[in-house]
Amino acid sequence: MKLAGIFTKKALVTFVSIVALLAASSAFAATAKEIDARSDAAIEKFTKTVTAGKALLEKADGYLIFPSVIKAGLGIGGEYGEGALRIGGKTVQYYSTAAGSIGFQFGAQSKSVLMLFMTKESLAQFRNSDGWEVGVDGSVALIELGAGGSIDTTNFTDPVIGFIFGQKGLMYNLTLEGTKMTKIVR
Repeated sequence: MKLAGIFTKKALVTFVSIVALLAASSAFAATAKEIDARSDAAIEKFTKTVTAGKALLEKADGYLIFPSVIKAGLGIGGEYGEGALRIGGKTVQYYSTAAGSIGFQFGAQSKSVLMLFMTKESLAQFRNSDGWEVGVDGSVALIELGAGGSIDTTNFTDPVIGFIFGQKGLMYNLTLEGTKMTKIVR
């Protein structure tokens, strides 16, 4: 009984810490110029890491880049980041991404997330939504990179393709499922 009380207290402290982290991220929101600069750097890293990265970006009707998504958890977890939707290489809207989770997880990390909209329909569906949740409003084919960042671009038939790259820190569990993207004004 005493052990359950300790776990509950730890879970509560962890939850409050994560909420504070996410609130602090919102309170110290980046400016449009900062988001664009970080997004440029993340895209450059993506094209250097993934051999077909540049070709994929050119083939996509638009893409959403979150240069830094911070995730932390100890049983209860949360993540938050801000990014830019780009069409033709130009930013057309800013978004935040947030997710919460309960389950086996431990650690903290920063990662970059890139979602490529490969059809005009998937891009329009995303842009016309008030808040878009992966797995509910649309599915994202999460691509795992091969050795040396190699991927075969001819086999992509999914309307939305996602990449997680540039991980720093240690966190068990890499997924986009349940992640919500919401428009923000910058």
